[in-house]
Amino acid sequence: MKQMAKINDSSVTEFILTGLTDQPKLQLPLFFLFLVNYIITVVGNLSLINLICFNSHLHTPMYFFLFNLSFIDFCYSFVFTPKMLVNFVSEKNIISYAGCMTQIFFFCFLVNSECFVLTAMAYDRYVAICQPLMYMVIMSPKTCTLLMCGSYLMGLVFAVVHLGCVIRLIFCNSNIINHYMCDLFPLLQLSCSSTYASELVGSLAVTVVIFISSLIMLISYGLILFNVFHMSSGKGCSKALSTCGSHIITVGLFYGFAILAHIKPSSPETVDQGKFFSAVYTLGVPMLNPLIYSLRNKDVKLALKRTLKRITK
Repeated sequence: MKQMAKINDSSVTEFILTGLTDQPKLQLPLFFLFLVNYIITVVGNLSLINLICFNSHLHTPMYFFLFNLSFIDFCYSFVFTPKMLVNFVSEKNIISYAGCMTQIFFFCFLVNSECFVLTAMAYDRYVAICQPLMYMVIMSPKTCTLLMCGSYLMGLVFAVVHLGCVIRLIFCNSNIINHYMCDLFPLLQLSCSSTYASELVGSLAVTVVIFISSLIMLISYGLILFNVFHMSSGKGCSKALSTCGSHIITVGLFYGFAILAHIKPSSPETVDQGKFFSAVYTLGVPMLNPLIYSLRNKDVKLALKRTLKRITK
């Protein structure tokens, strides 16, 4: 009851997003840039989802995980990009309190789920390369389903934790969020109540997600490299590394820019840099994923050719 009373004391019912830039001349060019990004993201991920669904030779564990990655990126594009596009052409970038909380929840849910899906994909590559004869036994449909359910469940748990950190905050006067979306740490700066507990829990949750996923991926790729170095065939070594290439690129982009985006700013320039890095991993990576996995993957190219032939007949 005390907590609810605190929430009711908050006089802020809406927030103002400053956006990526405050320069009027850049608003229209950025609108068209991110509109193209949005269309490519939606079409690219939806196309990859359909290719995997309607081509039986892609019904394998590897493409099951890729399907879920594309599904997350597809849903991800609807969380804040439409609102961001509207804000580029509107005079005042307003988002309601409820809308802001909803945005935080789905943003955290999908980002954390993607972290664990990428982790499951690293484990899948380890089994495929290091234990090829047991691959279909270990990566059975039941195992794959459990890994994905676990990924979404972990994403949900950490999203609830982050949302809980924000809901307990009280906002009195200031309602200007120095960002293009609602995020935990920019909101912490606006609160007129103590943010120590929320900051501690939020930072701990992010650390746990990064630590668990990074540890599993490092162990998986460490074992893959160890196994590759002991391969007698150079062709087998090249093939093993090529199957991991797309995943390594995706992980590098996602984690690299995510870490850079959440480094605590020390000046107005670093705040703008943080927005840029955030835009890359929240808008750029979901657009690039379908391209990375399709351009570097013979099976996806073959499935695309077969699909186009069926359509044109």
